[in-house]
Amino acid sequence: MKFAKRMGNFGEGVFARLAAIKNQKISAGEEVIDLSIGAPNIPPPAHVMKILSEEALKPENYVYAVTDIKELLNEVANWYRRRYGVEIDPKSEVCSLWGSQEGFSHLSLTLIDDGDLTLVPDPCYPIFADGAKLAGSQIFFMPQLKKHNYIIQLEKIPREVAEKAKFMVVSYPNNPTTAVAPADFYERLIHFAKKNNIVVLHDNAYSELIFDGSQGLSFLNFKGAKDVGVEFNSLSKTYGIAGARVGFCLGNKEIVRHLKLLKSNIDYGLFLPIQKAAIAALQSPKEVIDKTRAAYIARRDALIDNLCAVGWKIDKPKATMFVWAPVPNNFGSSEEFVKILLEKSNVLVTPGSAFGKNGEGFVRMALVQTVDTMKKVSAQIKSVFE
Repeated sequence: MKFAKRMGNFGEGVFARLAAIKNQKISAGEEVIDLSIGAPNIPPPAHVMKILSEEALKPENYVYAVTDIKELLNEVANWYRRRYGVEIDPKSEVCSLWGSQEGFSHLSLTLIDDGDLTLVPDPCYPIFADGAKLAGSQIFFMPQLKKHNYIIQLEKIPREVAEKAKFMVVSYPNNPTTAVAPADFYERLIHFAKKNNIVVLHDNAYSELIFDGSQGLSFLNFKGAKDVGVEFNSLSKTYGIAGARVGFCLGNKEIVRHLKLLKSNIDYGLFLPIQKAAIAALQSPKEVIDKTRAAYIARRDALIDNLCAVGWKIDKPKATMFVWAPVPNNFGSSEEFVKILLEKSNVLVTPGSAFGKNGEGFVRMALVQTVDTMKKVSAQIKSVFE
């Protein structure tokens, strides 16, 4: 059999190697605490699960949805008005996604021709580069460095690169670095995109997981944003329905229209019970998000306070459901350090190198375990530093 050349861009790599070690330990009867994958373990609110289960029992809901129902689009617009003060036209400025990963891959296909150039953060969530590659794009990586608080330095992108670029991806609060961008960054981003005729995708999956009293922003809050791009938002982390795969693309009408057109040739819309559950989630009281945010803050504090106490100094993240931690001195590369942690402490984290060249020297830990388990993590890691 001959497979597409594009498959050469993908491989199991480090995740397969770590999974093999993890499975060996589990087979030997050892317990492994897995902080490597950002799979939320906080369930949806009870009323959302109730709606989903009730709607799933209705035979009439098993037809093709084909499109987003009017009630869902209106509720998304209401949520953006209420949460961000942004006006969204539900008829032309919003489209549902089967999660942000599907959305990014299909958005890339609507924008990119073979050989076009996409600007992608480094380090970054892997689909940002992989989705563009699937569409045949060349990639230019924009460094996100600690010395700049992990904020992309737009003025340092070479002029010839900026002039050639067709598409760029930005995401704050950021996975994996946990950085939060200041308001003036978005103003400079919009100016940069207009000047160079670049389409912007801002992934805003973590806007509700900003800690210590700060308020998350939307790219669409800023003048001119809809002229140059769109924003993705997701219900996965905010409302705990990650497995149901519900997200949204919002903003520029032409981009949304083309994405809808492509998707109409690929899928038949979100399962109707999931659309109804999404409406219920978006109508949830503010206390639901406050409770989720508080849970992540408690997990963050339990993990980092105890790790600092055993000698691993880590800055507390201001946002997201992750911790971006430096590899301590004398532990080698990020992948080598991850293997040491797994072998000696039975704790699995992700090497920063999995997110790009500029991720080397760090590891990412997902706050997907209880407070008690987070305390247990630090107790087990203590032996690595002794």
